[in-house]
Amino acid sequence: MATIAGQPRAFAVAADQIRGATLRSELRTREIPAPERIAPYSIALAAGVSRGGEDVPEGESVDSIYGAGRIILMYNPESTDEWGGPFRIVCFAQAPLEVEIGVDPFISDVAWSWLVDALDSRGAEYTFLSGTATKTLSSGFGSLESQGDAAQIELRASWTPLGTDVAAHAEAWSELLCLLAGLPHQEGVDSIAAQRTRQSLAGE
Repeated sequence: MATIAGQPRAFAVAADQIRGATLRSELRTREIPAPERIAPYSIALAAGVSRGGEDVPEGESVDSIYGAGRIILMYNPESTDEWGGPFRIVCFAQAPLEVEIGVDPFISDVAWSWLVDALDSRGAEYTFLSGTATKTLSSGFGSLESQGDAAQIELRASWTPLGTDVAAHAEAWSELLCLLAGLPHQEGVDSIAAQRTRQSLAGE
């Protein structure tokens, strides 16, 4: 097996693509330690939504009140039968919502459609896509009563990337994270207002 710096060539090339992906400028990003028990080779990025994105020095947090997430690329040729290929991507994204949006019965469907649309609009080929979109509503009581009501959306997903453009998958994840945080969409992905309007019209 061809290697680069002690890593399988296929993984080393894919990891370089992830590191070089063009992510949304509103994100603060940095590479973080990847899980070691799931696959022999992996790379992970963390991101937090900001109003002026920049890379974060090693050791500093990217957590953000506007939204945050992670993406992990794993490589294990022995998992091809299970994954449908030697690579597997796992992503997580969460963001607070306005309560009015959080009670929308379609918001989980919208969040999931954003991921699919972001992948498709960037030409990211994939198979075995699965995951969950979860919305939570909370109310403060006692000493937390002043916080009032709050809502949050969280999406966890995994899929097997196909083709040779691995960077497109990271770019789609960055688009998803920004959309969940309420930032304007980029071409090819609807805004939350457009999605809600289309869902409402479909239900009439």
